[in-house]
Amino acid sequence: MAAEETIRAKNPNKTCLLFDTNVNSGMDKEARAEWGSPMQFVLACVSYAVGLGNVWRFPYLLQMHGGGGFLIPYLIMLFLEGLPLFYLELAIGQKMRLGSIGAWNAISPYLGGVGIASIVTSLYLCLYYNILNAWSFWYLFHSFQSVLPWAVCPLNSNQTGYIEECDTATPTQYFFYRETLNIAPSIEYNGGLHTGQVLCFLLAWAISYLFVVRGVRSTGKVVYFTATFPYLVLFIYLIRGFTLHGAINGILYMVTPKMEELASPQTWINAATQIFFSLGLGFGSLIAFASYNQYNNNFERQAVIVSLINCGTSIFACIVTFSIYGFKATVNYEKCLDKTRLLLLNFFNLAEDTISIDNVLEWIEKLNATYPMEFAQISTKLENCSLERELDTAVEGTGLAFIVYSEAITNMPLSQLWSVLYFIMLLLLGMGSMLGNIMAIITPLQDFKVFSSISTELFNGLVCLFCMLLGLGFTTPSGNYWITIFNDYGATFSLLFIVLIEVVTVSYIYGIKRLVFEKDIEDMLGHRPNWYWKLMWMFVSPVLLIALFIFYIINYILGGVPTYQAWNKDTVSYDYSCHVRRISFMFHFVLLFLFISSAKELIFSPIFVC
Repeated sequence: MAAEETIRAKNPNKTCLLFDTNVNSGMDKEARAEWGSPMQFVLACVSYAVGLGNVWRFPYLLQMHGGGGFLIPYLIMLFLEGLPLFYLELAIGQKMRLGSIGAWNAISPYLGGVGIASIVTSLYLCLYYNILNAWSFWYLFHSFQSVLPWAVCPLNSNQTGYIEECDTATPTQYFFYRETLNIAPSIEYNGGLHTGQVLCFLLAWAISYLFVVRGVRSTGKVVYFTATFPYLVLFIYLIRGFTLHGAINGILYMVTPKMEELASPQTWINAATQIFFSLGLGFGSLIAFASYNQYNNNFERQAVIVSLINCGTSIFACIVTFSIYGFKATVNYEKCLDKTRLLLLNFFNLAEDTISIDNVLEWIEKLNATYPMEFAQISTKLENCSLERELDTAVEGTGLAFIVYSEAITNMPLSQLWSVLYFIMLLLLGMGSMLGNIMAIITPLQDFKVFSSISTELFNGLVCLFCMLLGLGFTTPSGNYWITIFNDYGATFSLLFIVLIEVVTVSYIYGIKRLVFEKDIEDMLGHRPNWYWKLMWMFVSPVLLIALFIFYIINYILGGVPTYQAWNKDTVSYDYSCHVRRISFMFHFVLLFLFISSAKELIFSPIFVC
């Protein structure tokens, strides 16, 4: 704001033709659309922040880093990093009442590129995120069958046995990789569009458009459903999960801490990263949402509420997930024991009721001691059955959502019902996050005068159409590999850099030292931020962000050429592959563009500032 006022003082006769930065005018406050109530804003933030990562990323991290012990660094990082930065973005959006470009440009003409960088990262996310929703649609539609198609392998063309790829792998793996994705052997394979995926992708974008067709007025109504229904499904799954055979094994595995993991720096880094991305920082969505608040809305209380709800949801989803884990691991463990039991019965000609699953391990020791020569003949055929090993098998992302969960559902009574509920929940979680991603693009662009003459319905439709057309490439056989690359290399560095610039700017330029930001908050809330917020903004959060940024740079350099995992249908396993020119060029181009757009006044300030 100070820099902007200096420019205007030097150029009193100059008017801005492209962008309205007069954020303090009463007319602007009255003309701008607003949420119907503070509850709509809270639900919108919850719907955006609570997404697929809470269901398929957090349980994986908890499993990898010491079970319940991981909650210690996770909650610490919430209060040191996540909550302060969440508060900051809401404060900026509500004060400036503009999208990301306008808000940062109003603070300083040097920062217009930060808003553009946020839009670009949100655009990248929008391009591929709806394909995840398309997969949920695909599975949902296939759930209305007498036998779930991922429960059994299809027969081969001769009707004499199962398809070899499915028989070698599992039905759930085959359905996901072959039926759903028709996955290519490598990213270099250029196949046609997958018709089923395309139709589901179009449906996902059509619904996304209906959710934002009238901007905040339609979004405010939708979030009542997208933010609440997933909790109903999770609660139903919680009750069902606790009644499953072996669920207690998964719950005990979750709550049993491995405190030695806290000594690993990777545990703390993953906790900080999960908090950062789980709250949706840096994309501009929170700034966009807050810009539709009333000027004196109590965003401080709402920031605390939403952050705690987000973390609580991750833990809640973990309990549900580990009850399913325990059920699946117990079923696999008992199947392994049953195979061993049958092998022993047949080889040693024992009566059927001699060996049971409960005493099969005792019989192994007994037979090995009594008949060592005979036992040696079948020792290579015996599987090493271990419940602990089954529980240690960590899966994240689409593997957890579409393979592990799907396999567990097939073993439940009324599997079709549980499948429908589960994929509706995934859909709503994904759609809720898409609302925030789209709003992060639409809101700052609509602040431009050149777009203000276009109706909201038409403009939002054009944005959705543009993203949909660019995203069609992800429905090809190699699309899943590109999703992995976009997800792993497309936004991590840039988001850390964007939020670092945000917090440093607010703390040291805008700023806390000159008391401008404090006075803004006092003007909105009636009181200034306390010592906790100022300490986090000025010292702790920037240091943590710099540490994460350095870690990712070092990790990228030491990691060599970026890679992806390619599905090998012959071995039905993943092989690491890479395509140096494509991946490295895309990644460095994205990173370079976002760095420049966030730092170069000469490029962007003549365009957006008068």
